[in-house]
Amino acid sequence: MRWTSALAIYVLFWSFSVFLVLPFGVKTTREVGGEHVPGQAESAPHEFRSGRTAWRVTVVATVLFVLFQLNYSYGWITPQTVDLFDRGNMVTR
Repeated sequence: MRWTSALAIYVLFWSFSVFLVLPFGVKTTREVGGEHVPGQAESAPHEFRSGRTAWRVTVVATVLFVLFQLNYSYGWITPQTVDLFDRGNMVTR
């Protein structure tokens, strides 16, 4: 695989990992013991730490990308492995 392809795939993994990481470790103003701000959603985070979130996303994306790269190299899971309808053994007419 070319390094440009690997970089593009890593960026995709990083982008998807944001949605995996964002819900964890978030505390609302009410959970912290603060006072609710009028007009703000009840579920809004009390304090958003972008640096911590970016670090967590990078770790998750890197682990997932390494697993992807190892699978690409060693072929642990192939399309035939996840073929639920056994299309690999079909006879074409």
